[in-house]
Amino acid sequence: MGKSLPVSPLAPDSFPDLPEIGGLRIATAEAGVRYAGRADVMLAHLAPGTTVAGVFTRSATRSAAVLDCQAKIGGATGEGAAILVNSGNANAFTGRRGADAVAAVSKTTADRLGIPAERVFTASTGVIGEPLPHDRITACLDDLAARLTPGGLADAARAIMTTDTFPKGATETVTIDGQHVRIAGIAKGSGMIAPDMATMLVYIFTDAAMEQPVLQDMLSVLNRSTFNCISVDSDTSTSDTLLMAATGTSGIRVTETNVGFMEALRRVMLDLAHQVVRDGEGATKFVEISVTGAASDAEARVHAKSIANSPLVKTAIAGEDPNWGRVVMAVGKSGARADRDRLSIWFGDLEVAREGQVSPDHDENKAATYMTNEEIVIHVDLGLGGGTARVWTCDLTHGYIDINADYRS
Repeated sequence: MGKSLPVSPLAPDSFPDLPEIGGLRIATAEAGVRYAGRADVMLAHLAPGTTVAGVFTRSATRSAAVLDCQAKIGGATGEGAAILVNSGNANAFTGRRGADAVAAVSKTTADRLGIPAERVFTASTGVIGEPLPHDRITACLDDLAARLTPGGLADAARAIMTTDTFPKGATETVTIDGQHVRIAGIAKGSGMIAPDMATMLVYIFTDAAMEQPVLQDMLSVLNRSTFNCISVDSDTSTSDTLLMAATGTSGIRVTETNVGFMEALRRVMLDLAHQVVRDGEGATKFVEISVTGAASDAEARVHAKSIANSPLVKTAIAGEDPNWGRVVMAVGKSGARADRDRLSIWFGDLEVAREGQVSPDHDENKAATYMTNEEIVIHVDLGLGGGTARVWTCDLTHGYIDINADYRS
């Protein structure tokens, strides 16, 4: 887990230039939670009046930090707030000690920053089942508090990485009433990615002023078509956390009717979600699954997830094999409605199957050539109705085994 991994071939060319968000200061530290010689803790301090919203994993075995954050979201917003994250240890499946560790870290952070413990949101990512050495984190808090700076988002993106091969960031600026409102976010995630309600660890900040219920509703709605539409390996984490904070320092109030802000936030969230897929453990292909003609949007999503999560589909993509029969299999097993004799499939613009049989226009050589691309689109039309869905995944290579076979070593 601590080994250096080669950067994903699907990684962006560079990390974006993230703006400073008014009311946000960040610091990172080397606490030695698991890693040696690298930053593994990040602290974000948020100005008084900041509202915080979040969505979290629905795993039945979710971590102590997730349970604590869920209990705190929606509370009083007049005070300042803090987000404290460590990598290397998930503090999940650690019993009473896990909850005690969260309480100790929250209290120490609150004391250092002069805020209520109920306004400290923690997260942990890494190995499951090992007690969190929280004393290593609390020992860093004086130093972290002293070094808080407005420009620390890039360092924070690196501090929260585990098997990630590159830090992930995204930003948008939207003009409202003639003034700029900024949104910036960071994420970590590479494996154990099949979100159910939230995903990985994601932190998004804006200087807009937003009421907490408005922020919460907007985040939850956009989450459904972004983070909840990706999969690397069909495994949902115990620690998935997505938090968004609105500091209000721009003085611009955003409501649920502000379409421009919502669209900008959607772009940030989708950008980060795609970066997680592009950093999928061992990935060499970025894959979009598009489903149309389903009986409903919900059933289209079931079909799309079935295709995206199929090991046979994913290994065929890794082998650059245009094996549309595996797509047929994934549709048939999904549990959603399908009719074999109405089913059509495309790889990119190439129709490979039409209404229940191989397409008369199918050219195996062209299809095989298409599969050599780094970005692949598989389109399925079910011919049943108007339901649609899009999800994103990656291929499954031996690299995934190499990374996860010795994850704890």
